[in-house]
Amino acid sequence: MQQDDLLQRLFQAGVRAVRGDVSVTQSLEETPCPAPDQIIAVGKAATAMARAAALLFGDAPMLIVTKYQHADGAPGHAEVIEAAHPVLDENSLRAGRRIRETVAAMAPDSHLLMLVSGGASALAEDPVDGLDLAGLSARARDMLASGADIHAMNAARKKLSRIKGGALLDSFRGARVTTLAISDVEGDALSVIGSGIGDAREGVPFEFAPRIVASNAIARAAVAAEVARLNIPLITNDETLYDDVNTVAKQVAARLRDGAPGLHLFGGEPTVVLPETPGEGGRNQALGLLIARETAGMGDLQVLVAGTDGTDGPTDAAGAVVSGRTWDASGQQALDRADAGPWLAERDALLKTGPTGTNVMDLVIALKR
Repeated sequence: MQQDDLLQRLFQAGVRAVRGDVSVTQSLEETPCPAPDQIIAVGKAATAMARAAALLFGDAPMLIVTKYQHADGAPGHAEVIEAAHPVLDENSLRAGRRIRETVAAMAPDSHLLMLVSGGASALAEDPVDGLDLAGLSARARDMLASGADIHAMNAARKKLSRIKGGALLDSFRGARVTTLAISDVEGDALSVIGSGIGDAREGVPFEFAPRIVASNAIARAAVAAEVARLNIPLITNDETLYDDVNTVAKQVAARLRDGAPGLHLFGGEPTVVLPETPGEGGRNQALGLLIARETAGMGDLQVLVAGTDGTDGPTDAAGAVVSGRTWDASGQQALDRADAGPWLAERDALLKTGPTGTNVMDLVIALKR
C-alpha cells in the first residue's frame, strides 16, 4: 500500500467513527430519549444526523438546515434549507427565522430534539433589529480574515443574534429539549458549538438533556485503533493545532523531525490571517504547504492535513497530502497570496473527499518511515 493511500485510509477510519448517523445512533441506543415532537438538525452534519433520527423516530416533523450540496440523502418528509458557509447568505437568514418560529410554536407538553454540528453559526442566523445581511456578512468576512479563533468569533456572533447563546430556547414553551451535538471546538463546550444554538440558559423551565456525541478525540481514537491494528508504532496523539498556521506548521515539523519513526497524529483547528485579496485555499491547504516547506528534504515523510467535514474554507478540497519532496521555492508566493490551492493542485497534492457527514475540526496524520 502506498503511503498516501494508507494516510487516507487512516483519515477515513477517523471520519467514520464520528459521522453524524453513526454518532446519533450510538448515543440514542446507549441513552434512549422520548420520541420527539419536532426534530431540528442544523450544521454541516445535519443531514447525516437527521437520517439516524428518522430511522429511530419515524416521520416526526423534521427541519434540516445545512450547507449547499450537503443535503443528499435527507429523509423524504424533512423540510430542508441549504445555506452558505463560511459567510452567510439570504438563505441563512431564512433558516434562522424558520428555526426560531418552529421552536416558538411548539406545544406546552412537547419534546424538541436538536441535532447540532459545526457550521451552524453561518448556516442559520436571525439577527437583532438593525442588522441586515450586508452588515452581518461584512462582520463575518472581517472576523475570518483576522485570524480570530472560534471562541472569539462565536462571542461576537452571540451579541448580534436572536438564536445563539441559548437565546433560541428562550422561546421554547414545551417540556423537554434533548440536544445531541458534534463538537468542532476546543473543549467541546455546547455553548460554543454553533455559537450555542442548541444550548439553554441556566434556570430554564423545561428539562434540558444535552450531550456531545462526537469529537476530535473520538476521531483520533479511531485512527489510533486502526494504526494499532496495522501494527504501526503510534508516536504522537495530541490535540494541539490551536494557533496560527505558521506557528502550528513549525511545531508539527519540529515534532516530525525530532520524533521516532512511526505514525504522528494531531488534531484541532488552526487559524489563518488573510491578505486583503486572498487567493484560493483554506487553512488546511495553507498548513499542508507550510509543513511541506518546514520538512523539505525529509524523503522519509508523508503528511495528510484535512478538515474532517471534507471541505477546507470556500473550496471543494478537504486539505492536502504532502511529503518532504513536495516543496519548491515557488510555494512561498502561493503562501504570501493565500493561494495554496492552485499550487497544490498543480502537484496533485490536493485531497478531495466530498462531504463526510461530520465536522470535528481537523486532523494531521503523518507517517515517518
